[in-house]
Amino acid sequence: MEDERLKNKNFIDAWKKAFSGIWYTVKTQKNLKIQLVIALVVIIACFVFKLNITECMFLAFATMLVLITETMNTAVETAVNLCTDKFHPLAKIAKDVAAGAVVLSSLNAVIMAIFIIISKI
Repeated sequence: MEDERLKNKNFIDAWKKAFSGIWYTVKTQKNLKIQLVIALVVIIACFVFKLNITECMFLAFATMLVLITETMNTAVETAVNLCTDKFHPLAKIAKDVAAGAVVLSSLNAVIMAIFIIISKI
């Protein structure tokens, strides 16, 4: 049976828990802090290079995808750590695959930025 403390009482409670998860990731994950700085640089680049709304939307989507995958990576790593504190090949695979998703989304963002910004130079 599910613990009552884990259930959302209402919509606002669900949002509070979601933001608590985001805040946990920001506080504990160095890579997310770096990615947030890069996101700020991307926002500034949109203005500096006078990108149109479509170009800004593509960069915003790519940037958000990196932040989302980093957050999911943290969730996977935390869940795996809850299950075992010993080395297990399946735990390694789960963590490596989640980290790989972050790398793929980051590569996607870099490629999109290169195509968009180089066209403005």
